[in-house]
Amino acid sequence: MKALLRPERLAPGARVAVVAPSGPVPEERLAAGLDVLRGWGLDPVVGPHVLDRHPDFGYLAGTDADRAADLQAAWCDPSLSAVLCARGGYGAQRMVDLLDWEALRAAGPKVLLGFSDITALHEAFAVRLGLVTLHGPMAAGVDFLKNARAQEHLKATLFDPESVRVIATGGTPMVPGRARGVTHGGCLSLLAADLGTPHARRSAEGGLLCLEDVGEETYRIDRYLTQLLRAGRLDGVRGVLLGSWEECDAYEVLRPLLADRLGGLGVPVLEDAGFGHCADALTIPFGVEAELDADGGTLTLAEPALR
Repeated sequence: MKALLRPERLAPGARVAVVAPSGPVPEERLAAGLDVLRGWGLDPVVGPHVLDRHPDFGYLAGTDADRAADLQAAWCDPSLSAVLCARGGYGAQRMVDLLDWEALRAAGPKVLLGFSDITALHEAFAVRLGLVTLHGPMAAGVDFLKNARAQEHLKATLFDPESVRVIATGGTPMVPGRARGVTHGGCLSLLAADLGTPHARRSAEGGLLCLEDVGEETYRIDRYLTQLLRAGRLDGVRGVLLGSWEECDAYEVLRPLLADRLGGLGVPVLEDAGFGHCADALTIPFGVEAELDADGGTLTLAEPALR
């Protein structure tokens, strides 16, 4: 696995798009998120369908075609420096095949930010465009709006990425050691669901795999990890970072399962690494070479996330 092309960092005054590739977006949360972005000196541009709701499937923010069109238009607009996802939920997998990848590639690199269901887009933008993306808080995410640490770390990543090349996760070693590789991953259930599609990596060879999830029972997490193992998706992985497991079983119940499925890989595993569906979530760039120090609880990027 090779490091990917890094987009340019943002500067004050940059115009950034806010789109909704997945679930419906509460208007009041969107408004609060836009205020945060404006407070950073950004000029947010909201996609035409961000506040839509699918006429038949209320868990989707508008139709697949409209959600894809918003993302496509934002990415291909040369006046916009970033595409920020408003929230996760479900739906990115339904619209990702509607994107014109040749047009996206021709438009050139820019920042893509999101997590949770946006894992499907992280994988696709890595595989189809070879781009670094940011796994981090979203514009209308309730945790982002209420948490200064999440806001500050994301802002530093966007504007001053040198200052966050060393990410102090606060995590502890499940399996001690150091490893060097290229960061990737995201929401575990989405990675399992993405297996076999044209937009997904075939293996984690040479990678540092970041995993987290929300609202899953332990047997389901077992199922996802077992599927990844059986499919060879974890072959060649060099290290694993485990983020948050919010609304899952108590961690003392879940931890033995994680150790059972991942401890035998023979690589360092860092747990409680501070990213994902947690209130003070760190922003983790995907597609950059980095060193994981499980004993020290750090992820050190070889280069800043953004140019």
